[in-house]
Amino acid sequence: LAASFQLTGLRQRTMPDRKGDTQLEDLPEEIMDMILIRLPSKDVGRCRAVSTSWRSATSTPKFMLEHHRRQRSLPIIDGDYGPARLVVFRDAGAGASSQQLWPFLPGAKHRSGNRLQVASDGFIIIASNTRCQLRFYICNPTIQQHALLPQPQLGKDICNSIIGLYQHHPTREYRVLWVSQDLSEDSVNFSEDSENLAEDSENLSEALLYVLTVGSYEPRHVRVRIPTVSCPSVEQKLLSGLSYRYYSPPPLPAHHHGCLHWFTYDDSNITGGARDIIVFDTEAESFRWMNSPVSPARNLSQSLYDRRLFDMKGTLAFCGGSPSSTAIDVWVMQDYEAEIWVFKYRIDVSTVEASRQLYLTSFKRKRKTPLDLTVKQFNEMAVLNERELLIRFNNRIHVLRCDIDGKFLGIANIGKSQYQMLLTHQHLQESIIPIPSHEMREEDEEPSLFTRLV
Repeated sequence: LAASFQLTGLRQRTMPDRKGDTQLEDLPEEIMDMILIRLPSKDVGRCRAVSTSWRSATSTPKFMLEHHRRQRSLPIIDGDYGPARLVVFRDAGAGASSQQLWPFLPGAKHRSGNRLQVASDGFIIIASNTRCQLRFYICNPTIQQHALLPQPQLGKDICNSIIGLYQHHPTREYRVLWVSQDLSEDSVNFSEDSENLAEDSENLSEALLYVLTVGSYEPRHVRVRIPTVSCPSVEQKLLSGLSYRYYSPPPLPAHHHGCLHWFTYDDSNITGGARDIIVFDTEAESFRWMNSPVSPARNLSQSLYDRRLFDMKGTLAFCGGSPSSTAIDVWVMQDYEAEIWVFKYRIDVSTVEASRQLYLTSFKRKRKTPLDLTVKQFNEMAVLNERELLIRFNNRIHVLRCDIDGKFLGIANIGKSQYQMLLTHQHLQESIIPIPSHEMREEDEEPSLFTRLV
């Protein structure tokens, strides 16, 4: 807020005089940097339009990266059952309401065929089904920029899945991790027969791993390397477990320590019942296994059905709850190299008042109906800030807000009246860093998702 007041004063003092000069040069550079770095992304954009000096100061890689690091990581909520589509959810104390996620527009007619795939470092990737062709676009919602992503393979029976988006720290490149599968009958039959032959990884070609550097035209094929495993069938199970299965989207990775971490739908089928977290080292481009705090290898409870990995203040964290419980356990990684987890806290939402009711308005019938807030079953959780959580309960499409002590803070809503929503387990941390992209070629037709916004 203080930075905004200082900016207002700067605007008044830096208006051009009759000679076309400004008083901007009178301000020390370090003071200007201190003010600009604290501004919201929208105000940085306004500053760039006001002054070429401000535009230069806010366009350096150092400034943009530091500005990005200062932004809060906010959950993306799917309001699929109401007027809003995908929104970046802000808590009540943030001083601003939840905002629509660009380029997704409100209204049912804009929903079909456009899906959020992954979010990381201020960028999102969406899949757009245009004229029966599935295309992938990387977008920066903050500066409303997008670019088409080349796919590894194309064809009627080819299924390309994006399983990760990350920054390669040695080169500072943004990279997309793909799994490309050939779902044709010939390919499946051939791969099954090949398991009876010599264990030649080249014969098991139904699933391949690719890495695409954002801004390049050609994805690069990467051989699946697991230092502790040399069996091609395990490599194929790993790739299949990370990609689309039975119309279910790929599991979402957690970023930590230069690696991507996943829980898969059936990790025991991949790891042989030992470790249950799949790790991809983005520098070595190799896979390995890791233990979760409740993995079978630790002989702890295996009843946790909703297991998720997430970032908690720069630390890898784990949460899980059982189908019959109203509580969720949260663990954090104390020693990454030694794989030591420590118990953080248990959140019990059974203390929510059973008598509390909220009257919801039906968007179709415009009729108010009471919602019973008695929590009988925990479903899933998303972190809103250090003290506040979003929790979906009782298999409903409603989300409550509570603190880490289990205190009920209210039902989450979008705007003034939309209470129906789902958790995407994706977060957006605003960034003014442009997409390192090539120019779109003539054959790259713009989908209606973007042309409607022009």
